[in-house]
Amino acid sequence: MHADPESIRKHVRTYWMIGGALFLGTVITVAVNQVHLAVPLAITVALIIATIKGSMVASVFMHLSNERKWIYGALLLTVAFFIVLMSVPLFTQMDHIGTPTGAANPSHAEPPRH
Repeated sequence: MHADPESIRKHVRTYWMIGGALFLGTVITVAVNQVHLAVPLAITVALIIATIKGSMVASVFMHLSNERKWIYGALLLTVAFFIVLMSVPLFTQMDHIGTPTGAANPSHAEPPRH
């Protein structure tokens, strides 16, 4: 980081812009909450907004936008593993191997014997 006044003004302006964008993101989050979306859609929208806000914080306030490319590689690897881990429950719900076909419908059950 350079110490000349113009560079400092530029960085301060960037910080204020990101701060304003984070405030706007918070307002959007509250507004979306007032809409009362279905739970899966609400979670998806909330995660998208949080990801955008987190990316802004990480890139500007944590200075990751100025770091070397291997840090971005590590972040991309983290995102890839996050997607894999988030899809594991989906795959387990789609797995029907070993589930008896008549167990879900009790109307086809045999009547009790006396």
